[in-house]
Amino acid sequence: MLALALLAACGVPLSAAAQDIQERTIRFGHLNNADHPTSTGVKKFAEIVAARSGGKIKVQEFPSSQLGNELQQQSAMQGGVQEMFVASTTSLAGVVKEFGVFDFPFLFSNSNQADAMVDGPLGKLLAGRLAEKGIVILAFFDLGARNVTNSKRPITKAEDLDGLKLRVIPNPVFLETFKTFKANPVPMAFAELYTALESKAVDGQENPYSVILSNKFYEVNKFVSATNHVIAMNPVQVSKRFWDKLSPAEQKLLQDAAIEAQNHQRVVSREAASKALGELKAKGMSFNEIAPAEVARMRAAVKPVHDKFAASYDPAVMTLFRSELERVSRL
Repeated sequence: MLALALLAACGVPLSAAAQDIQERTIRFGHLNNADHPTSTGVKKFAEIVAARSGGKIKVQEFPSSQLGNELQQQSAMQGGVQEMFVASTTSLAGVVKEFGVFDFPFLFSNSNQADAMVDGPLGKLLAGRLAEKGIVILAFFDLGARNVTNSKRPITKAEDLDGLKLRVIPNPVFLETFKTFKANPVPMAFAELYTALESKAVDGQENPYSVILSNKFYEVNKFVSATNHVIAMNPVQVSKRFWDKLSPAEQKLLQDAAIEAQNHQRVVSREAASKALGELKAKGMSFNEIAPAEVARMRAAVKPVHDKFAASYDPAVMTLFRSELERVSRL
């Protein structure tokens, strides 16, 4: 934006900025299927970028882990081999550990609170630290509230998790959370999950409704319970090595496109979640809510998990986190 303002101030027509747009191809990977709201966001981004670059910048989508699992794609981005990636904040905790705060269970009561947290000062602070590690964040897509499915029983209270073998994201916060409820959490790559559920290697898993539907987990799990234990946001990531090669005009184009795609994707994702739950019920899954009093008990039970990880995080980040949590909790 500053670059364009300087051009205008110098009497250079803004159309001249188009000369700063080069022919480029961006490989944009993600883990979800092509019918998932994440894919909708990537397609919207690609459409905006193509239109505004006059077709010079092409965005190629690679869904369904085609470019590798989460950690492989993240590593490829840091190395400059892959240009873009969108996935959960969980894997970023391996790069900047304070991203783990977004995985703390039972933080938010609604999606507006989650949006405000990642869009606000905390999200910007952590994004700044990530850039030092080779990854630039342009926006945050919505992944949705994570909910437990399993083949054994409905989850109506914390005690119902006792003994269940649940696949979780390979992430310390998730592991500790489900250990607190005496479940048997099993870290496992997402691509292996359906087979593990089908073979009964695990009893269940936890994911948003759209992911459960898109991956046909209703075929291998009977029960879906609205635990809503994490409202997950997916950072739209760019390789810094690639980003630094772009002109200011190209950077602005991609940044603006990402925010527009984010705003579109969040609406689509939340509409899809409601629709997906209806479809899961129609396909025979047994659904249950959890009483507010039981949710409050679960939230209290995991406070030691928050405290344990908070103790190892930068105190400045945690101070901001707590003030931001207080701010967004009023939304």
